[in-house]
Amino acid sequence: MSMPEDPAPQRPDPAGSGGGPGPGPDGRGPVRRERLLLADALAEAGPEAATKCAGWDARDLAAHLVVRERRPDAAPGIVLPPLSFYTERVRRRTARTVPFDRLVERFRQGPPKLSPYALPGADEIANGVEFFVHHEDVLRARPDWSPRAISPELDEVLWRRIRIARFVLRKVHVGVTLVQPDGRSLRVSGRGRGAAPGAVRVHGPVGELVLWALGRRDVADVRITGDTDAVKSLTRTGWSL
Repeated sequence: MSMPEDPAPQRPDPAGSGGGPGPGPDGRGPVRRERLLLADALAEAGPEAATKCAGWDARDLAAHLVVRERRPDAAPGIVLPPLSFYTERVRRRTARTVPFDRLVERFRQGPPKLSPYALPGADEIANGVEFFVHHEDVLRARPDWSPRAISPELDEVLWRRIRIARFVLRKVHVGVTLVQPDGRSLRVSGRGRGAAPGAVRVHGPVGELVLWALGRRDVADVRITGDTDAVKSLTRTGWSL
């Protein structure tokens, strides 16, 4: 889900290093912890469990995560529609031929050394939103799900990367601004030529804003305010990633 992006909304780096939130009490960074939690959630759910990633069960999702990191020939099709047929073919074959528990373990171990995802800094840039959203895809597909607590470190990573919403919402012509409870905000759509009059503000914790922006609107706990016609136009527009 990673895309080239504009400079992030500014806030002092809590780690003081300029490189993003530092490791937590367990010595692991927030994205590494999210990887392990996602692997645990997949293993607990089982291969045939439903997810909130449209059309995919847990086996499909695990295969996607493995192909993304371990098949650089297939990864471009995740974001480039003309190449998606090949990516999907590789993902389906991987899901069919590799046992589910092995897929989960490969994902848990992380990318091989020669993978672009093994480069320094790749975790926060490319994986923070990816792992968080897919973790919630597994958890929120359960009938008895409830929101989980998000660490301040992961919260910060998500806010740094939330401008991916500008790519996802590129076809939404009304102005959309994402607003956190502490007042921080970021406008993510309706800025260019053809933008419709009126504006919408979407309020919620950063994790919920990420889920809403990436198409999980049915399970994202957000509040939408703004011009009535703009809100109606937004609710009639479909998007996902």
